[in-house]
Amino acid sequence: MAINTKEIGDIGEEIAKKYLQGKGYEILDRNFFKTVNGLKIGEIDIVARKEGAIIFFEVKTLTGDRRFAPESKVNFQKQEKISKIAQIWLDENNIPPDSPWQIDALAIVLDFSSRKARVKHFQNI
Repeated sequence: MAINTKEIGDIGEEIAKKYLQGKGYEILDRNFFKTVNGLKIGEIDIVARKEGAIIFFEVKTLTGDRRFAPESKVNFQKQEKISKIAQIWLDENNIPPDSPWQIDALAIVLDFSSRKARVKHFQNI
């Protein structure tokens, strides 16, 4: 049975959550998004806290048969969109404006034949 891209993304986000918890991050929110006039303007996959800083995670997951790295999909435009949604999240959660925060990316490559995943963490992108 073929697996679709949404299912691959869901698997990747669950792996990312467990990876972050194992590294001492506190998960604050998942799949936070905003809409304007019924259209989704952006989404943050995972919001976490570690050592007093808020980290907004973009999770990119691909299967091992791809010829490019998942992190290559987090381009400048994507980072700008995440930054705008992050500001909204901070405002809605009454986080003081001078609080430390950053955007990180988690690149996950799934290998279904070995039932393993490779996780790369890119900090403060």
